[in-house]
Amino acid sequence: MSGAPPLEPFGLVLHHDGSWTHEGEPVTNVKLRERFDRAVRYLPDEAKYVVQIAHFRAEIEVEEAGFFVRLFDPDTGELRLSDLTAESLDVSTLSLSRRDGALMCRVKHDLVSSGLEARFLHAAHSEFMNAVGEGGGFVVIEGASHPFRL
Repeated sequence: MSGAPPLEPFGLVLHHDGSWTHEGEPVTNVKLRERFDRAVRYLPDEAKYVVQIAHFRAEIEVEEAGFFVRLFDPDTGELRLSDLTAESLDVSTLSLSRRDGALMCRVKHDLVSSGLEARFLHAAHSEFMNAVGEGGGFVVIEGASHPFRL
């Protein structure tokens, strides 16, 4: 029998605020946290998140969102995600976190048609809010108004 061994959790948790813990202990090494951020993958066939670094692959627990919006460019509507990918914001997917009201959207529609949750980090949230039109209810991207409801 060939193929990868079955995935099992190994105590790595990606928390709602983007922090990491392993077996309950904070991952404090900045380079390791950044490496984990870049290494998050979603396996649609197994409906699991993993961290994959070279040949190492391990299932992780995701508290709220597997991806984080690091940058939002209102000139293009482009999002830069924690895994270093970029994609266009689908304004219709905007929502607020039930946990604390943070701005959320759905990304990675190529993996799951409904998309996967992504949480805006503070800088991206500020960039988005700067693009919201006066009075709210619409955001200006590439000079055009896009209505949204939260």
